[in-house]
Amino acid sequence: MSTARILLADDEPLNLEILSESLDDAGYSVTCARDGQEAWDLLQESTGQFDAILLDRMMPRLDGLSVLERVKSSPRHALVPVILQTARTSAQELREGMRAGAFYYLCKPFDDETMLAVVKSAVEDHQRYREVLDTALRGARTSLLLERGTFSFRTPDEARDLAALLSGVAADGARVSMGLVELLLNAVEHGNLGITYDDKSRLNALGTWEAEVARRLELPEHRDKRARVEFSREPCGLRFLVSDCGKGFDWQRYLEIDAARAAHTHGRGIAIAKQMCFDELRFLGGGSSVEAILRVPQPDAPKAGA
Repeated sequence: MSTARILLADDEPLNLEILSESLDDAGYSVTCARDGQEAWDLLQESTGQFDAILLDRMMPRLDGLSVLERVKSSPRHALVPVILQTARTSAQELREGMRAGAFYYLCKPFDDETMLAVVKSAVEDHQRYREVLDTALRGARTSLLLERGTFSFRTPDEARDLAALLSGVAADGARVSMGLVELLLNAVEHGNLGITYDDKSRLNALGTWEAEVARRLELPEHRDKRARVEFSREPCGLRFLVSDCGKGFDWQRYLEIDAARAAHTHGRGIAIAKQMCFDELRFLGGGSSVEAILRVPQPDAPKAGA
């Protein structure tokens, strides 16, 4: 896999130097901007795609939130994760950032280890979305013909393949692919395999997350568990119903990102699906099922006398 590219914007020269050196030492290709306007200009001029954008919220000429809003309004850059570094972490300000499309935060003051962990999470999420979307685009013409279907899946790889297939049912496959990846992986890892939020935090810190998922998939109690997704075209739009074999979970706390979890390496998938990917998201059965709706334009009714 090619070296991940990071766009870093900060109006404080010392911060810019420290952060860029840390990212460079970690193996990233870093492009620096001295304020928000320069960051936006670099995005416009770049011939390639960045894997993550790290913005200071408070900058002259164009602040981080304004850059974020422009990024998320741009078809070319909308999928690129934006990480906001900020000292403003009230619930209202976090919601403001989320509404604009920020799901990754660095709450000042932060240390080098925290910064690199959040950047790694954002980059890996982006690369996963891109892989699913690339697969979806290859089969998009066929998927657009699908009216309804029921599918089952057991592993994370099957979840990603199925997300790629089903994201092709919509004209905006990029939007759907992000949400489906999160909901389907959640059904396998947390629903069927029973891995809790705290479990994942610990496993991520140890670097053993994927190994633990593979181990649990082979346990006798999990070997025959399959999650399901039902798709149908309805008058309300495109409907996806994802169900797993778990007991449900406290889904309400994951609909938004609160200050306590803002810099965690995971736990934002449901918020991303709700905020960016679907028009409606409803959890059923205590959280063991979730219904996602993407509204699509309906054809105009024929005019009288036509």
